[in-house]
Amino acid sequence: MRYEHTVKGRFLERPNRFIAYVDVNGQSVICHVKNTGRCRELLTSGCTVVLEFHPHAREMGRKTEFDLIAVYKGNLLINMDSQAPNRAALEWMENLSQKEPNDNALRMLQPFDPSGSIWLPCKIRREVVHKDSRFDLAFMLENQQTGALKPAFMEIKGVTLEENGIVRFPDAPTERGVKHLQGLSEAVAEGFEAFVLFVIQMEGVREFRPNDETHKAFGDALRAGARAGLHILAYDCEVEEASMKIRREVKISLS
Repeated sequence: MRYEHTVKGRFLERPNRFIAYVDVNGQSVICHVKNTGRCRELLTSGCTVVLEFHPHAREMGRKTEFDLIAVYKGNLLINMDSQAPNRAALEWMENLSQKEPNDNALRMLQPFDPSGSIWLPCKIRREVVHKDSRFDLAFMLENQQTGALKPAFMEIKGVTLEENGIVRFPDAPTERGVKHLQGLSEAVAEGFEAFVLFVIQMEGVREFRPNDETHKAFGDALRAGARAGLHILAYDCEVEEASMKIRREVKISLS
């Protein structure tokens, strides 16, 4: 996924969850923050941030010309656009549906199959309601040997909290996230394949862990889901100032 127009600036302050002030070429501009999480460890005074500029903001009915989309944490560029993980994940899934069956990434999307058959995603849909849950993606997994189909759901979570190469989710309590995991676990019991994909919005981390210190209920729901057959995936991303794409599998530790 790509952004059309980007500029760099110096972060000044964030008076509330939705806006920030950034110095761009000596001028203080107001920005929409595309992540309502706390992000206190990222948005520190004077840090370098990346903004998406909307040249036709007035015609679009926008209140601001800029969105804050990424931040430099030292030399590490972290995308903090909360909409980016879903866009990147959809592109990734659509690309997987076109890849050759021997692609290593496809192994992460296989339902349990002792025969070792390859299953590819197809018929991908966004924002699908199932009972009292709304999942980010719904799709079919097609067996490339037999043509058999399995219905599947996927929920996507963006990860920006990093310390010493270890990333955690969530960075704030999320009852909505717990409900998503419970809904996915229920879908597994009904015969669906179900996935939660943690899109790590940076490159080169060592390990993903649930953030039990911040919200143990989410970690407990994730571990319960794993026992119930929920597939848990974590991938880092290749992040540039004007783009982000899913890159490589990251080790998961649920303990």
